[in-house]
Amino acid sequence: MITVDGLKVEFGGTTLFKDITFSINEKDRIALMGKNGAGKSTLLKIIGGVRQATRGKISAPKDAVIAYLPQHLLTEDTRTVFQEAAQAFAQIHQMEKEIEELNRQLTERTDYESDSYFTLIEEVSALSEKLYSIEEINFDAEVEKILFGLGFSRDDFGRPTSEFSGGWRMRIELAKILLQKPDLILLDEPTNHMDIESVQWFEDYLINSSSAVMVISHDRAFVDNITNRTIEITLGRIYDYKVKYSAYVQLRKERREQQQKQFDEQKKFIADNQDFIDRFKGTYSKTNQVQSRVRMLEKMVAVEVDEEDTSALRLRFPPSPRAGSYPVIAEDLAKRYGDHLVFSKASYIIERGQRVAFVGKNGEGKSTMVKCLMGQVEFEGKLTIGHNTQIGYFAQNEASLLDEENTVFNTIDDVAKGDIRTKIKDLLGAFMFGDESWNKKVKVLSGGERTRLAMIKLLLEPVNLLILDEPTNHLDMRTKDILKSALMAYDGTLIVVSHDRDFLDGLVNKVFEFGQQKVREHIGDINSFLSRKKLDNLKEIERSVKK
Repeated sequence: MITVDGLKVEFGGTTLFKDITFSINEKDRIALMGKNGAGKSTLLKIIGGVRQATRGKISAPKDAVIAYLPQHLLTEDTRTVFQEAAQAFAQIHQMEKEIEELNRQLTERTDYESDSYFTLIEEVSALSEKLYSIEEINFDAEVEKILFGLGFSRDDFGRPTSEFSGGWRMRIELAKILLQKPDLILLDEPTNHMDIESVQWFEDYLINSSSAVMVISHDRAFVDNITNRTIEITLGRIYDYKVKYSAYVQLRKERREQQQKQFDEQKKFIADNQDFIDRFKGTYSKTNQVQSRVRMLEKMVAVEVDEEDTSALRLRFPPSPRAGSYPVIAEDLAKRYGDHLVFSKASYIIERGQRVAFVGKNGEGKSTMVKCLMGQVEFEGKLTIGHNTQIGYFAQNEASLLDEENTVFNTIDDVAKGDIRTKIKDLLGAFMFGDESWNKKVKVLSGGERTRLAMIKLLLEPVNLLILDEPTNHLDMRTKDILKSALMAYDGTLIVVSHDRDFLDGLVNKVFEFGQQKVREHIGDINSFLSRKKLDNLKEIERSVKK
């Protein structure tokens, strides 16, 4: 369907990748993998026509529609949510207007035998044939269906896009892409700002869609559920696996082991021959053998071992001080913003050592509840923080709160106290900040680096209640795994707000669901909660059918 042929990309004399060639077929759902800086987003932009390669080309059928969703975007502020989403059909509406105008000209003209009149007829016929080939669509119903699926309410439809955050604007752009029913959808971190229900809906949509998909994502569960092929960019070239992500990880491990074995064997072979050359290079009787081995070594193609991120993030939270049996007791909590009720009658108890997840659609009060716990907003009801409870808090925007003009080292040095100040460089090194990055200003760091830097501040003082609000945004899969392992070993109480099912899996043993202005308690892990939710949704459908 779509062919990528001989792509090469250079930046300032440095080659990002070269001779990249592969095809994208119908129903392919491809995970594009590789370490940060390998060129994943660049490749996606080239296929999407957003930027040009240094060399090579993208070939696609003339009528193929390729839709690209970048990580960051801005929608048109003068339109409502519904109007912006409906822009997906702007081309069809424009076609209808053109046909109407051409027909008007045909009825008004009388030069029936002229070449220009026949040209008009041909234009109308071609446009009409193209329009009629498009499946008849109830445009408004399609827009509603997609917007509901992505988490918008009917009340949102008439609101201007300017009232929405970047994450919600991204969903509007995603709605426009899905409504176009493209042949290929290119997605760069699409789930970063979605709640669990929206991600599940999006998964089902992509799986049942006829579109091919290529996605960059750090959400392991999402990638594993939707993909059937994995393309990895490494050392400027690609490896193409016809398997989903989890199977690719095992195959990649086996590939590296084989490469390492070949590398070690070649290294020994070279050393043995070089030893022979050095020993006999002045011996007349061995001259031909020495020259033969020299030529052989000169022609030998070196075995390369694919790059692997060997930097070690040794994350460990300090032992937590002893706290009371109930770090949090909430009784009939309610929170309003003006006339808007976020939640009411919220009562729950969190026991010492429990691991709790706050989940639910965006805007239902998860982060607001955290702000209540932190005393950052006023609320109704009674909230008791237990005896000797010491809270460590990672806000959703924690990384953006860092002083951009400060250096990496000073960011930590400014808040460190006591003996820990002598170990700041060790701490930075453990978080993959080598000596070359200590004097970097925060403003030049990537989102993942900022998040890691903000996370260090949590380690500076022992706490017994950790509250983390979306801690995995901008973290790659490996860093998420290391953070999760550290949290599994943490001996205090944990409250985590997250939409990342893979991250929550095995980490929490209780789920609080926020929705419809209520907070519901679910005993069990995230998987049992999601299983129950799907059953509940089926019951809701059955009830609506009976009506």
